[in-house]
Amino acid sequence: MATYAEQPVIEAPDTTNIERIEVTGRSFNDYKIGSSSGAMRGDIDLMDTPQSVTVIPDFVTDEQLATNLSEVLVNDSSVTGGSEKWNRQVFNIRGYELSSGSGYLINGHQQWSHYVQPIETLQQVEVLKGPSSMLYGQSGPGGLINMVTKKPTYESLFEFGFDTDENGSTRYQIDAGGALNESESIRYRTVLVKQDTQYWREYQDGSNQERDRWLGYLNLEFDITDDLLLSVKYDHTEDKTGIDSGGWLDSDGELIGGKDIIWDQHWAFTDNTISNFGADLTYYISNDWKVKAGFNDQQFNRQRLDSSPTYNANVIEDGTYTINPFDRYDDWQHKTAYVDFTGEFTTGSVSHQMLIGANMLDYYYGQLRVKGDSIEVTPGVPVDRPDIDYRDDDAKSESEYKHYGFYIQDLVTINDQWQALAGVRYDEQKKDEAGGNSYAVSPKFGVIYSPTDYGSIYVNYSKSFTPQGIVNDDDDINNGMNLDPEYGTQYEIGTKWELLNGSLLLTGAIFDITVDNVTVTETIEDGQTITTQSGEQRHKGFEMGAQGQLSDKWFMTGSMMYLNAEYIRPEEDALNGKTPIDAPEWSANIWTRYEMTEDLAFNFGAIYVGERFASTDNTITKDSYVRFDIGAAYQMDIMGSDVSVRMNIKNLFDVDYLEGGDYNDVSIGDGRHFSLALQAKF
Repeated sequence: MATYAEQPVIEAPDTTNIERIEVTGRSFNDYKIGSSSGAMRGDIDLMDTPQSVTVIPDFVTDEQLATNLSEVLVNDSSVTGGSEKWNRQVFNIRGYELSSGSGYLINGHQQWSHYVQPIETLQQVEVLKGPSSMLYGQSGPGGLINMVTKKPTYESLFEFGFDTDENGSTRYQIDAGGALNESESIRYRTVLVKQDTQYWREYQDGSNQERDRWLGYLNLEFDITDDLLLSVKYDHTEDKTGIDSGGWLDSDGELIGGKDIIWDQHWAFTDNTISNFGADLTYYISNDWKVKAGFNDQQFNRQRLDSSPTYNANVIEDGTYTINPFDRYDDWQHKTAYVDFTGEFTTGSVSHQMLIGANMLDYYYGQLRVKGDSIEVTPGVPVDRPDIDYRDDDAKSESEYKHYGFYIQDLVTINDQWQALAGVRYDEQKKDEAGGNSYAVSPKFGVIYSPTDYGSIYVNYSKSFTPQGIVNDDDDINNGMNLDPEYGTQYEIGTKWELLNGSLLLTGAIFDITVDNVTVTETIEDGQTITTQSGEQRHKGFEMGAQGQLSDKWFMTGSMMYLNAEYIRPEEDALNGKTPIDAPEWSANIWTRYEMTEDLAFNFGAIYVGERFASTDNTITKDSYVRFDIGAAYQMDIMGSDVSVRMNIKNLFDVDYLEGGDYNDVSIGDGRHFSLALQAKF
């Protein structure tokens, strides 16, 4: 008879004061992130998400020495840039323009993004493609940009960074974090930035555009109990810059006056002050269920002293043009809140990941504006600053609304191969003015088939809901007209594969998006516009992407997109069959890293953007272009601290190219551009 050794008695471990760790998906290397917090309102694995999502980590954008959101989003070819005038950035996803009020999220909170978003505070940027109204309410058909901020750390962290370029621009950064008490129940993360930017284009008096920016960010986490976590966040941005509304194109798509000239006057500026205060509270009801609630208060104040140059036929004929100066103060207030119940349970052999929640937005906008007299300008002859001040006008225009939404979503795992997603949302937007209320029901459905552990195929159906408000432009023929909401519908089929032991993610998707009751603003003449609503806008195409590690020393991220976009209107309508501005048929990008040694690495990147239209009537085009970038970094140990030096060259072959914007506000690409950076970790 066999005998067995007596087994020792194992006492149950002490479960008090256990640090709670959430599993947030797979992350294999610095180029590939395994989950997205925005796509499903929770950290769910990308392989379990029936939607096309690109996650851009800060490691990649730090390598690229990115200084703004535009330089981050070039890593996804489904995103194309628009106008960058007035110190703000406009983007399109799958050809649809993102609204400043509903196209951007920070940690899932809707953000008023009428300015250049700071990226130094971000851990990653998530591009959520296709309609996301089921989870976020008012949002466009192309998708959303979710910016995920850096979190507090348990271990002490202190990093100092400095970068500069050949124009004399400088940026100083401090990133610090750690625990504030011995038990590590209070943690922090703070970021400080001082940036002075010198641009290469010139005003009429020979001076260059400049930008002065300060940023402060603080995030505190408190473990109130083992099951209750409080996170408090505050950031403050002060950003003042001269105005460069972009270049002007003639009927052949050529720059009028060359690429150096700024049509705005040297005294024109925008001065932005933005603050965000928010708090998130997470309570773990059990091992399977939790409730999370959050609030954010955004205050955005801007003064804009604008020379407002007007494009007209005289510019081409005799070089003269007109400015229409004004001084303006804007006050935006965005208050958002949400509560989410999330949990897991089973019904028989079927498992569920359930989300039940609600969110709201309280929006206020006030404006003071004083106009000056029109002035005829000759290039090269600067005009003195006019004596106008918005504080001389007591007539303040105001608008406000409240938006409420309720949603439920269930991700059902039927077996190892099949998953299904079903969700629905009810939205209500209330305004005081007549006809200002809007209502919508937004469903979303998806199915995932996983033939292997490392591959999946999915289909989804989703809808978007985008209230339009009132036309608010004195130069628009239909100024004051109440606009109806736009409704969008998307059908998408895609696939995701994790190869090379999970270190490389390959994705592909085919999409078909249609928007009804499309709002279009067209330029008529001498700066006058007309806004109308009619017909449909349909965008069809496909995209492919790759992110991750190809070998022990070689990493890459890249994507490409084909897009067929057009307006579908009555045959007699001039826009019928036309393509929207800044919707290229083909676009692609790649960025790679090759590690020569443990301390030395080289980078190579390329961006291709196809031919795009620069006018709504499709008579003016911007040429396609390819831009090549290279970089190198060397890391060393100096007195026990990790110090790295990086040099990048953007637009290696000094290609002339045009970026986003209409023919009268097109952004002009930089020539060959050198950047140098130093980073020290203590």
